[in-house]
Formats: sequence, C-alpha cells, structure tokens
Amino acid sequence: MPRLHLVRHGRSAADPATAPDTWGLDPAGRGDLDALRDGSALPRGAVWFSSPEAKALETACWLTDTPVTVVPELAEHRRGVHWFADQADFRAAVRRAFARPEERAVPQWEPLSAARDRLVPAVRTLLAAHPDDDVVLVGHGTAWTLLVSELTGRPPDLEAWAALRMPDVWEVPRPAAPPDRPASYGTA
Repeated sequence: MPRLHLVRHGRSAADPATAPDTWGLDPAGRGDLDALRDGSALPRGAVWFSSPEAKALETACWLTDTPVTVVPELAEHRRGVHWFADQADFRAAVRRAFARPEERAVPQWEPLSAARDRLVPAVRTLLAAHPDDDVVLVGHGTAWTLLVSELTGRPPDLEAWAALRMPDVWEVPRPAAPPDRPASYGTA
C-alpha cells in the first residue's frame, strides 16, 4: 500500500529580523540531514514535493536525487516577522492557533484556518494524482500537524508536534477517503 511521508525541514538558520519563510538551512545541521538521507525512514522510488520555502526545498534536494516539485500550497502557516526569544512563548502561540484556528494567535500570523484551506486541497490533489506511488512531502511542523489531523479526522496531536526534530519524518497511512470536514480543533 502506498504511503505518505511528511518530512520536516532541517535545522533553520534563524534570523530574528526576517520572516521564517525566508530562512534557509543552518549548515551546522547537515549531519542530521545526512543521517535521515542514509537511514531507512524515507522510501526509495517515491515522488517528491516541497514547500517553496528555502529551508524545505534545500532539505528535499539534500535528501533525494530524484526530481522535487515545488508546490506553493505546502508552505508553512504564515507568520510574518515576529521573534519569540523564549521557545515556551512560541509553543504557546502555536497551541493558541490550533485552539482558535479562525483567529490570529499573534497579530502577524495568518489564522490557521487559512493555512488549512490552502494546504489540504493541494495535498488531496497530489495524492489523487499519484494513487499508486509513495509520496514524500517536505515542509513544516505546524503544517504537517494540521494536515495529519485533517486527513485522519482526529484532533491535532500537539505533543507529537512539540517532539518533532529538524529534520524529522512522519509516515502516514494514505486515507481511502479523506474527511470532507475540518477536524475538531479546540484543544490547547
């Protein structure tokens, strides 16, 4: 049975003065990318797609020699320029975004529902176009947490999100018929 693999990008070269969607990869994280590439977590012979964000596309190109198609809708939840000096504050903001997806958890952030409305239809289209292939999507932790929730109909697993590494990979069963309704949000 074909599988869906969601890869979170490698370690970011964070710059507090710019939006996260402009960041590339931190060269210090290349060893982690090598370990993922050389391990057994990624399928051979899969079709690969990436978010347009530099850190995701650089990750995809590092992990595979096969062609990688950029899909703009795979971009992360848009956050603008807003720096969290404390990771606990960032995690709390993401939890607020999932608890109230129609609202901005931070003034510079888009509502999480906007990311959902862009991401989920694009992924459903990709899966429908490749019914017999393993599919690898390279992107972002919040987007993948949202996507897994939508494809499974289960609430977002924010503990799994908090445990994601850079890079990391989740293998997700491909749903026979994804739910047509948004998953139940509201747990912070």
